[in-house]
Amino acid sequence: MVRQLLPISALLLGSALLLFAGGIHGLVLPVRGSAEGFSAGALGLLGTGWAIGYVAGCLIAPRLVGAVGHIRTFGVMCALAAVSILVQALYVSPEAWIPVRAVSGFCFAGAAMIVESWLNDRAQPSTRGKIFGVYTMVNLGAVTAGQMAVSLGDVTGFALFAVGAIVYCLALVPTALSTSASPAPLTSVRLDVPALWRNSPVAVAAVFLVGISNAAFGTLAAVYADRVGLELTAIALFASIPVLAGALAQIPIGYASDRMDRRKVLVATAAVALGADLAFVLLAPSGEVLNLALVGIFGAAIFAMYPIIVAHANDNAGPGTSIQVSGGLLMIFGIGSIVGPLVAGLMMNVAGPGGLFLTTIVAHVLMIAFTLWRMSRRAAVPAAEKTAFRITVPARSSTPETVALAAGDDGDRPAEAQEAPPAAPGTGGGDDPGQPGDDPARPA
Repeated sequence: MVRQLLPISALLLGSALLLFAGGIHGLVLPVRGSAEGFSAGALGLLGTGWAIGYVAGCLIAPRLVGAVGHIRTFGVMCALAAVSILVQALYVSPEAWIPVRAVSGFCFAGAAMIVESWLNDRAQPSTRGKIFGVYTMVNLGAVTAGQMAVSLGDVTGFALFAVGAIVYCLALVPTALSTSASPAPLTSVRLDVPALWRNSPVAVAAVFLVGISNAAFGTLAAVYADRVGLELTAIALFASIPVLAGALAQIPIGYASDRMDRRKVLVATAAVALGADLAFVLLAPSGEVLNLALVGIFGAAIFAMYPIIVAHANDNAGPGTSIQVSGGLLMIFGIGSIVGPLVAGLMMNVAGPGGLFLTTIVAHVLMIAFTLWRMSRRAAVPAAEKTAFRITVPARSSTPETVALAAGDDGDRPAEAQEAPPAAPGTGGGDDPGQPGDDPARPA
């Protein structure tokens, strides 16, 4: 295993530094903004701006790399990310922070795609699964470490912003010194909503709603924790515990979804999230222990939904289309991520901190209702025709290159995934439009 990881150690280090800086950046802004008296609506727009930039980065970065190459583009992305956090330290106002946050989202997406492209190029069919697993653990650990590092500093000062900028700059060193040849062009996807809807209405609707709920929480969790009176260390834990809980929960949830109708598992997971939503709203906890316990349950549910949805969509997809289907769902998730923080911020302006979970309640109720309705319309995919459930990084940190890297141990990365739009997936599947009892032929 060590022999397999040594050639990619520089890439893993660059990714870890990038995610560490991103963890600092993503947490210090809402906490500092809350301390400065920014409204929840303005802080929600930070998440909306970041999501707009991130989606744009996923779409535009392949063209930039094609024009100037991987190393130059990666250097530009890291440099601009460092500039963005320093600008936000110098100009503390929502008007300055929101557009600059979009720039940082764009840079983060582009830099992540380039690292993942190199890993994709290095991965052999026999090592792809191990490389993706290590990459996932490195990313989760780096993000968590970055968020916890915020608790060691003063969010009202300059130091944390400077540390974030320094680490962004350090992230470009491993790839800048690399002697490896540039890998293949970045994976590019084009959004084809009608084709995705024909493949799986549940996947399209659910991934949009998950984008709303997860991005709302990811952006405003620290604001909620601050406004219910938690200390800085507890705020960092409130943001970090859910991501780690979601990663661990994917193991039993994935096991269950491989053995029964994935839509039932999705409904059950959403019901757990809904229970946590209601507990936050009805109990209005102010103590550290109860808040952290509830957010652990909440995170275990919400961060395990996305891979269930992707696996369900791929169960219904035609052969050789999994990367494009998964990439298309990622773009829909990104659209939901634009909407969620904006709505939740406005709800918190009206209803106080609990407005965050009023927003997620609506998303989870709609997800459960629509999925149950679709289950009454179509039978489940037979177990023999299912694809394997794959543990993945949180969708908000995923790119089309992440999708390609996670394509499977068989190294299935069709050439058409580079530029082709999502092919119309197979007409069959446990969730296709149709009448109960129909059994259209699925792709071989």
